[in-house]
Amino acid sequence: MKGDVSDDRGKKDPLAQWLNEQSEARTKPQVRRRGNLRFAFYGRMSTVEHHLLPLLEQHDVHLWLPETDGPVDCRKPAHQALIMLLGVQSKREVQRSRHRVITAMRTQAREQGRYLGGRPPYGYQLVDAGPHPNAAHARWGRRLQRLEPDPATAAHVRRMFAQRLSGHSLASIARALNDDAVACPSTVDPGRNHHRTNDRWTLRTASAILANPRYTGRQVWNRQRTDIDTADGNRDAHGTVRWNNTKDWVISKQQAHTALVTEQEFIATQAIRSRRSAHDGTTRSYLLTGLLRCGSCGRRMDAHWVNQRPGYRCRHGHTSTQHPASQRRKILYLREDHVIARLAGHPSIARDTHSPHALATFYGRIRYTSCAIKRIAHQSRLDLCR
Repeated sequence: MKGDVSDDRGKKDPLAQWLNEQSEARTKPQVRRRGNLRFAFYGRMSTVEHHLLPLLEQHDVHLWLPETDGPVDCRKPAHQALIMLLGVQSKREVQRSRHRVITAMRTQAREQGRYLGGRPPYGYQLVDAGPHPNAAHARWGRRLQRLEPDPATAAHVRRMFAQRLSGHSLASIARALNDDAVACPSTVDPGRNHHRTNDRWTLRTASAILANPRYTGRQVWNRQRTDIDTADGNRDAHGTVRWNNTKDWVISKQQAHTALVTEQEFIATQAIRSRRSAHDGTTRSYLLTGLLRCGSCGRRMDAHWVNQRPGYRCRHGHTSTQHPASQRRKILYLREDHVIARLAGHPSIARDTHSPHALATFYGRIRYTSCAIKRIAHQSRLDLCR
């Protein structure tokens, strides 16, 4: 048996020589050493100690470290402490590297307005911006990119902002685009939107475009983040993408690309997106917005003011961006006070959370979407609509 025991530099070390000698005398599975073993310990030390090392022993694989001058023995307290120390050092180095990279990216976005990757916004396309400023990256053939208006879609973005400023609703804007057979973002760039199958404009798509500050010509970075650590302390390999607060966004000091709308127009559009007052001048509020789902179709219910009181409705997939179909399910309406009365009697609710505002705070904190709410929406189709 021959063991591939060369390190990253292609040189032999004492451990590699010993493994070569042993490989000639023993019939064991192939032994392979790659890179610096120290960084293999980054992560939760309980996982390394209780899962990884017993697995190696089960397959008669010995873990060697230069610090131990031989194989690691998990039964020795000194070796356990050494593994924990290496894990802490590896985690520290990863965090320091992450901090340096994030700081550099913040500076590049704010001071230089550099495009740092990601899909271009609808209405823009990527063009070459010259060689990479880093000499090493330039020798590898890497080049900078920047945003330029897309001749095929830029006019639609300008049209959307103009319609919004003239008083059109998001539904009417999306419906007009669908009526005119304007290609939506997932249709224009299917390679970057393989996870989206809808070929029509929706309210969320129109709202996201009108809320994107990159159409002002400024480069914006760190609008989203990926959380790997879950609430229970475990790690999610894929991560969860969440929106950052606007105060955490990094905006370039100068314009980095051609603007499709002025900054004044963009700010005015955001003011229209704020909560609008009713005809009598009052502002309507809903306690359970975004917390209720329909028991029939599973969709999130919309807040809807009906008969001078707050309520919620589910249109079962039909939106104002579409024309009414000849046959569709009846719209479900629920009164907010009836829903709160049902939720207050649920056995999982504490006695001190029976007030409407306390219930809304409780459900908003834990994002309550259990089967209880689904059953309430399903069973209330007849009696709560009265």
